[in-house]
Amino acid sequence: MSSYRQPGVVLTDRHFTVPLDHTDPGGEQIELFGREAVARGKADDDLPWLVYLEGGPGFGARRFVGTEAWLGRAVEEFRVLLLDQRGTGLSTPANRQTLPLRGGPREQADYLAHFRSDNIVRDCELIRPQLTGGAPWTVLGQSFGGFCAVHYLSAAPEGLKAVLITGGLPSLDAHADDVYRAAYPRIERKVAAHYARYPQDVERVREIAAYLAEHRPESAGHRLTPEGFQSLGIMLGSGNGSHQLHYLLENAFVRTPLGIELSDTFQEAMRTANSFAGHPLYALMHEAIYGQGKQPTGWAAERVRAEFPQFDVATALAGDGPVLLTGETIHPWHFEVDPALRPLRETAELLASRTDWPELYDPERLAANRVPVAAAVYHDDMYVDTEHALRTAASIRGLRTWVTNEFEHDGLRAGGPRVLDRLLALVRDDV
Repeated sequence: MSSYRQPGVVLTDRHFTVPLDHTDPGGEQIELFGREAVARGKADDDLPWLVYLEGGPGFGARRFVGTEAWLGRAVEEFRVLLLDQRGTGLSTPANRQTLPLRGGPREQADYLAHFRSDNIVRDCELIRPQLTGGAPWTVLGQSFGGFCAVHYLSAAPEGLKAVLITGGLPSLDAHADDVYRAAYPRIERKVAAHYARYPQDVERVREIAAYLAEHRPESAGHRLTPEGFQSLGIMLGSGNGSHQLHYLLENAFVRTPLGIELSDTFQEAMRTANSFAGHPLYALMHEAIYGQGKQPTGWAAERVRAEFPQFDVATALAGDGPVLLTGETIHPWHFEVDPALRPLRETAELLASRTDWPELYDPERLAANRVPVAAAVYHDDMYVDTEHALRTAASIRGLRTWVTNEFEHDGLRAGGPRVLDRLLALVRDDV
């Protein structure tokens, strides 16, 4: 354990050991990492704890510098633990380099089945007494971190003083098919809004898609395809994403001695945006986080997409309509084009066909909830369906919502202290 200073905060790196399988506490152990942050003038104070659960799945906790964003507001009254969830960041990372240590694809898939919200919450409950002396703590869950928080309320509410959720209220019973069936129309609306804002991008997107369909270039081993290009639509779910996408598109082509070609600048930007090298669990576990019961997720986003033929690139290029972009969806082709995922294709197939996912939510316990809960619900969130979120909010006793169109899904990042202030006020009935 080591401590050091940044502007306004004292940081302490903490390491924990937890079971891979919490039903076998004496079995294999894995290491977790969390970074404690406390205001410099309060390092020796007896402060309540707040644990932050990042979105994803597959992302480690954000690496703040000093008191930037919401962290500055949080350390005014909390000692904060920025937890790298298992398999992410410095918490026994799971990727193409480390997973072969488990064995072949079957062993890898069985291993990763322990990396969902249920075991993330069990990790938290094992860590909590070590830090708080047994006192409950406050959880702040962003996106998938909110999914984890709702499971926390179902499984171990005694460990919670309060729960704050931003853009992360999951459906309690929707299959992955239902999630994506609701998602594609939202994505289409976001693309339409982008084209209305930047009508010049309609033809530019068609030109890029047509070029990729004909040439299929590679960038640092990453195959650039029309479908991969479509997935840049994920940018449209953040506050300034539409503008950033427009700027990316305007650099697409350059004139060369061989004619018009896709620029190195654009190819590198597309490769970087499409690469899962830094967060492979996002691709591997993205549909698994919805798995409950015996029905496999079965590449839900790919199957459901067939119900929305307007998203087919070849069809769009054959006609004169716009090429639609996609969003937060994972497809089998991701594991063919991305060198960070290619070795994990069979592992992903096994996860997609798995039929023994534990249930994640307890509706009866949530209906009897006594933990103060506040949730920011973004009115037209591209990543989490608003109707699903509000239905869940109504199912959790005492949960108070702040429904807003002021922010997109990244409201906690964009709104920082103001978003956290609003949620804290709601759980304290101070409105």
